[in-house]
Amino acid sequence: MRSMEFKMERPGLLKEGDAVTITEGVLPSNYYYTIDPSLAMSGNIPFRERLKAREGKVVSVIENERGFYVTAEFDE
Repeated sequence: MRSMEFKMERPGLLKEGDAVTITEGVLPSNYYYTIDPSLAMSGNIPFRERLKAREGKVVSVIENERGFYVTAEFDE
C-alpha cells in the first residue's frame, strides 16, 4: 500500500472510505495527481516516485489551519 496526501479546498467533498480515481498531470520535472472530478490535488511528485495505481481509497480527512487534507491509499 502507498499513501499520498492531497489538498482539498472545501469541506465535505470527500470522506473516509470513499473510493477515488485519480488523473496524472505532467510538469517539466514532476508529476501531480488530481482526485476526479477535481476534488483535491497532490503536491509535486518527482519522476522516480510516480504513482502507478489510478484507483484508491480515502483513509483520512483532516482540517488544520492551512485547509483540508485528504490521505488516500493505493495498491502498488
